[in-house]
Amino acid sequence: MNIRVLNKADAPLYQALRLRALTINPEAFESTYQKEVDYTLEIICEQISPTNNRFMLGAFNNENILIGMVTFTRENDPKIKHKGHALSLFIAPEGRKHGTGKLLMNELIHRAKKCKGLEQINLTVASKNVAAKTLYQSLGFMTYGIEKHSFKFQDVYYDVDFMAIHI
Repeated sequence: MNIRVLNKADAPLYQALRLRALTINPEAFESTYQKEVDYTLEIICEQISPTNNRFMLGAFNNENILIGMVTFTRENDPKIKHKGHALSLFIAPEGRKHGTGKLLMNELIHRAKKCKGLEQINLTVASKNVAAKTLYQSLGFMTYGIEKHSFKFQDVYYDVDFMAIHI
């Protein structure tokens, strides 16, 4: 397993996995396949290009296939720049139950700790996603709130847990 920061050259791989994520687990993301399917590679390149306050990590298997991803963003405003966010963790079915999510999140936390002044990482997770919540709790994230009916997909409402870790 190879975990690394994604770059513009990874745009086609990222887009393919992102669209799989939106198809396989649409209830886990606020965005939709229909919204993102027409994104150009130019848009994807802009999204995945690392900056001082944002990076995307990819997990590549031994055949160099992208099987997992997660995004980190940091707030810019002075009063909240002590906070960062872990977003859009997804592991392809063939990469699940092998520790891929834990590897990605550990690397995200490790890299985030290098951000001067960063004190906490927040994330949201669908309340019914027991596997993801268990992973986050094993890393030290704690639930600090729940939003009922946070989003609606195919006439079904989904609640979201807000979780944070202080680093």
